[in-house]
Amino acid sequence: MKLIKSTLTAALAGVTLVIAGLCPVAQAAEADIRLDRAPADRFTDLQALQRGAAMFVNYCLNCHSAQSMRYNRLKDIGISDEQIKNNLLFTGEKVGELMTISMSKKDAKEWFGAPPPDLSVIARARASGAGSGADWLYTYLRTFYRDPSRESGWNNLAFANVGMPHVLYDLQGEQVARFVKEKDPHDPSKTVSKFAGFEIVKPGKMNELEFDNAIGDLVGYLVWMAEPVASQRKQLGIAVLIFLGLFLFPCAWMLNRSYWKDIH
Repeated sequence: MKLIKSTLTAALAGVTLVIAGLCPVAQAAEADIRLDRAPADRFTDLQALQRGAAMFVNYCLNCHSAQSMRYNRLKDIGISDEQIKNNLLFTGEKVGELMTISMSKKDAKEWFGAPPPDLSVIARARASGAGSGADWLYTYLRTFYRDPSRESGWNNLAFANVGMPHVLYDLQGEQVARFVKEKDPHDPSKTVSKFAGFEIVKPGKMNELEFDNAIGDLVGYLVWMAEPVASQRKQLGIAVLIFLGLFLFPCAWMLNRSYWKDIH
């Protein structure tokens, strides 16, 4: 028993040290990020979710898996089995299968430096003090820019030195980031680079508004995929609160009456 207790104590201490070591890094990485607000109207719009699902399958599911989601769950957003088979299955998967990829972790690590993360709950995992996970994804997917110093040729404003290339460049086009030198507010003897905007150097298939709308659809789908029953959960929560309010009021009134009956 003592051995088990000491082992658990050591494990908890190790986890605490890891978390303590990671948190400052995460905070420092996100401290200077100003996230754009994701369009919340796409989270429950079925047509937007359908467009987002199509973008996810065509652009994301080549490298990223979503192992907590099955294709047939897309019926919840109005996509039929026949539409899933004809438009969203390309390599012989079945409608009831999980959204997995054929690329192995070994190959992914060799090609990208690290296996691309599973995107099942990425919209929740990326939430922070800087904004929601949806805000982070909306900003991240729109702020890729050309960087010849990177192996992939791309960098990202929200995720500096990211290993992922810009897979949506044919839609957005190619843009470069402009930075200006400013005095470091913490040390006037030093200068820091401050982001000053993007410049499109090669137009894509979409203009800026069209691309932002497409990314809004994709982010809306990622939010839905992270918790498909979110709307039902919220509705149930409201119903439970109303029930508790109606139930507790007469109970409190009867309890109060019983408590004071001998005094009066």
